[in-house]
Parts: sequence; structure tokens; C-alpha cells
Amino acid sequence: MKLLPRLGALLVLLAAGSLQAAPDLYDVPLKTIDGQDASLAPYKGSVMLVVNVASKCGNTPQYAALEADYEKYKDQGFVVVGFPCNQFHDQEPGTNAQIKEFCSETYHVVFPLFDKIDVNGPQRNPLYTALAGPGSPYPGDIKWNFTKFLVGRDGKILARFEPKTKPDAPEVVAAIQTALANK
Repeated sequence: MKLLPRLGALLVLLAAGSLQAAPDLYDVPLKTIDGQDASLAPYKGSVMLVVNVASKCGNTPQYAALEADYEKYKDQGFVVVGFPCNQFHDQEPGTNAQIKEFCSETYHVVFPLFDKIDVNGPQRNPLYTALAGPGSPYPGDIKWNFTKFLVGRDGKILARFEPKTKPDAPEVVAAIQTALANK
């Protein structure tokens, strides 16, 4: 009989620990593509599409649709945030300055870009631990460049779209519109 209260207390402690495992998306320290300290805190209350991007990938043309989504919905509280990543066959080998120039000149990207990060493995950025780690509703390693996570105004992860799903695909657009409608 004495074991039951102890077991109950242990379960409460384990549950509390697992709830704290994933960091709050807004509190993760980040750097902008220009090297400035940053976080996602300025986007609290916005709908975010968080994407790991690369300049030399078969999916790189998705930059155009990401920028189009951003331009179409930004006045409604939507933002695309891009995180360059070189973990997939060296498809993002450039410096941050080169990446920024490529995105600006080739795809006219004005949505926020951040410092190049790892999205998998031992150096995984804490943001991607929150997005795809065990505490996420969509856990699992990132399979390739241009994996997209839709985050609601409240910071909850609403959807995960795999790399081949384009930003202008009907299911992505519908999810963005639904998230924007939830104020």
C-alpha cells in the first residue's frame, strides 16, 4: 500500500520532467543571418512557417512559393522563418552572407532568415528539438531540406509538411488560412 503513493509521486515527477523537455519556441536563443542575437519572440502572436532551407537543393525553387505565401499573408499576422542547413549532401555550403545574397538576388526573399544551423544529430539546434524532438506532436528526424512546420499564434506546432510538399500546395495553404482564422 505504501508503494502506491510513491509510485504516484514518481509518475507526477516524470510527467513534469517530460513536459519541460521541449523548450518554448520563443525562448530559444538564435542568430539572424547577419549574426545578430535573436529569438522568435518578435513573432509571438503570429502564425509561423518554420523551414530548413538550402541554396543548392532540388527543392530550392520552393523559395519562390515561400516568399509568395509570406507576401500574401504577412498583413494577417503570418511569417516565414528560414533556417539554412548544410546537413543534407552539402546543399548549403555558403557563408551566411552568400546565402543572404543568393536568396535576395535569385528569389527576392524578404522573409526573415537566420544563422545556418543543424536540424538533426548531436548539434541539433534547440529550436529543432522543440519542433521535431520527442516532446513535439510531430517528432522525428528532419528528412531533407525544406521540411516545414506550421506554428499557431499560441506557439503550438500545428502541422509538419515534408520537403516535397510545396509551400503553395492546397493542404499547406488551407492550414495557413485556418491558423490565421484562429485569433
